[in-house]
Amino acid sequence: VQLQASGGGLVQTGGSLKISCAVSGLSVSRRDMGWFRQAPGKEREFVAAISSTGTTTTYADSVKGRFTISRDKAPATVYLQMDSLKPEDTAVYYCTTRKLFVNSQGDWAYWGQGTLVTVSS
Repeated sequence: VQLQASGGGLVQTGGSLKISCAVSGLSVSRRDMGWFRQAPGKEREFVAAISSTGTTTTYADSVKGRFTISRDKAPATVYLQMDSLKPEDTAVYYCTTRKLFVNSQGDWAYWGQGTLVTVSS
């Protein structure tokens, strides 16, 4: 199982960046997918999630209205479009997907290696 995040980089305050995460070795067609982030010296926090069908999205209050999560089926990829970036958005961004049971989903169980986003002031 591999979740390969890419697209991070350095951007100025107010700028935009789109990061992506390609999934291989695991079928995610029935799994929610999400993004978390971890800033230096802080705990990992939830950023956004998208349902298996792509019809439902949820966002942390801190990014609502600025970030947009989306997904493609083939190849299985999840994206995070980040607009109006702020210095406090600086973090390593991790993609994730849930453990799957027969009739339900479990916790966020599979994680990518992360991609660094740095927003300069």
